[in-house]
Amino acid sequence: MRKGLRLFLIVVALLWCAATVEAQKKKVPRIGFLSSTSATTAARNLEAFREGLHEFGYAEGKNIVIEYRWAEGKLDRLPELAAGLVSLKVDLIVVASGQAIRAAKEATTTIPIVMAVSGEVVETGIIASLARPGGNITGMTVYSPEVSGKRLELLSREAFPKVSRVAVLGDPTAPAHPLEWKELRAAGRSLAVELQFLEVRSPNPDFKGAFAAATKGRAEAFLTLSPPLMAFHQKEIVALVAKSRLPAMFHQRGFVDGGGLMSYGPDLADSFKRAAIFVDKILKGAKPADLPVEQPTKFELVINLKTAKQIGLTIPPNVLARADKVIK
Repeated sequence: MRKGLRLFLIVVALLWCAATVEAQKKKVPRIGFLSSTSATTAARNLEAFREGLHEFGYAEGKNIVIEYRWAEGKLDRLPELAAGLVSLKVDLIVVASGQAIRAAKEATTTIPIVMAVSGEVVETGIIASLARPGGNITGMTVYSPEVSGKRLELLSREAFPKVSRVAVLGDPTAPAHPLEWKELRAAGRSLAVELQFLEVRSPNPDFKGAFAAATKGRAEAFLTLSPPLMAFHQKEIVALVAKSRLPAMFHQRGFVDGGGLMSYGPDLADSFKRAAIFVDKILKGAKPADLPVEQPTKFELVINLKTAKQIGLTIPPNVLARADKVIK
């Protein structure tokens, strides 16, 4: 009797172990995706992220689940959205903006956070350093203030060499602003270009007032700094620039896809795709603190030739030849 009971218990234990192993095999990772914008705005970058996951064998809805949370430009919603993802006990959270990073960081210190795109994360204390981020955050950064000078050079020396007065649209309350503005002023002195700063601030930026000031200051071209405020008002900015019929250099490709003239900066889609590398490593057991934050390796010059023709501007052939993408 005892022998039979012992055998029964052994069989039960073996079956339980087998069931546990099978359950672990079938466990589908669940990740959160937190963004300040909308699914429509982020469509190109989101597709790149999914492509990156696919290269590691992840198929959404099959062997991985993604919980999307979109703030739709309403930044005050981010803390609540981040907290909601934490309550779901997701395996990690992918964040797609600086504000989303801060919201996720405040919501959890244990769930891994992967930055698909980020700004000045060291300067603002989000991570300890790029090489050793520490804590539960790692991923990609596209922060490169020196690119501001290159944008000015492309705009005022290569594309439109007669330009000598450039109006710069920026938000002085944004963490990235001081370093970008410093780099831009140094470039302006080197290129003998006079800069006029157009100040716009959250939460109620006066873009019409800023452009009126540019007209009064006899601006000959426009350039945007990279604070996220600009991305939330992309359509309005592009429309105001078009109305001025002046050349403009933007910091993100999305402005050019939306009708702006030209942009130069890190390829955000590439950053989102590379974020999948971090997701895969963490799901396989790596700790965020041990994964160095990576910087952009791919930059792109995008030109909207259709817009140039509409406002009566001519892009030099040598600049067009250098463009990574020309919209016709």
